[in-house]
Amino acid sequence: MKDDSRRFRVVDILYLCLIILPFVAGLVLKILFSPPSEGISITGALIYFTIPMPLQDWPITEAQVNSLFVVIAVLGLCLYMTHGIRAGVPTKRQLLAEWVVEKLDSMTRESMGEFFAGFAPFITAILAISALSSLSSLLGLFPPTSDVNIIAGWAILVFALITYFKLKGGLGNYLKGFLEPIPVMLPLNILGEVATPVSMTFRHYGNVLSGSVIAVLIASALGGLSSLLLGWLPGFLGDIPLLRVGIPAILSLYFDIFSGCMQAYIFAMLTMLNISGGFPQDLYEERKRKKADKKLAQIKN
Repeated sequence: MKDDSRRFRVVDILYLCLIILPFVAGLVLKILFSPPSEGISITGALIYFTIPMPLQDWPITEAQVNSLFVVIAVLGLCLYMTHGIRAGVPTKRQLLAEWVVEKLDSMTRESMGEFFAGFAPFITAILAISALSSLSSLLGLFPPTSDVNIIAGWAILVFALITYFKLKGGLGNYLKGFLEPIPVMLPLNILGEVATPVSMTFRHYGNVLSGSVIAVLIASALGGLSSLLLGWLPGFLGDIPLLRVGIPAILSLYFDIFSGCMQAYIFAMLTMLNISGGFPQDLYEERKRKKADKKLAQIKN
């Protein structure tokens, strides 16, 4: 029994390491590759190295690496939360995991309907990866959600799902939708179709990036104001940016925590509404019924 308990704790520690170590590795890489700078510095993601490719070189950036670290951390969190789950013997960890699953499953069913109930894990993954990517800035890492390429990749994946479920009603009906309500609306309808992933990308990316930039600018301004107002203090006290103590942390509650989590929720909601809203369920059910009738007629013949 003691061996089982010891083994359980060891596995728990390994899962916790799987959550923590990716962020530690991200900080180490940032320290090793960050060039020295003075004063305020607002730059994009660092480029760690470049892979030569036939058409265009492929840069491996800080955003890509941190995004991978976030995925590994989310995997570790899922393994930790589900470790030791047993029927009839609920633990606090199990109750929390079940509560999260029930809430997200209920949210998916209410927003998308019963047909898309199986999308709950996908929506959960979007929420977790997006929120944790934005919150990684609290550790001093470059948040992957501040890179338009990362968000664009998510939006393209969602757009592919939207198009896939729109085609469930038939290719003819899908193409016919571009001519409604009148054929002259074809260019605008095509533009509206393309605008979906573009708007999802820039809404999420723009809000997260602007929050990071504003936080850096305010912190820099408070440092200068502190030097101006309190520079007369004797000794090293005049060199300490006292006004930068506390105020940037309070601002991060909005820019890094509230705004980051809110944008993750908005992106997940847009994903659910766009996929379920573009799915022609009546046409799909009609096509499904016709195929079943045709198959039945072939069997009888």
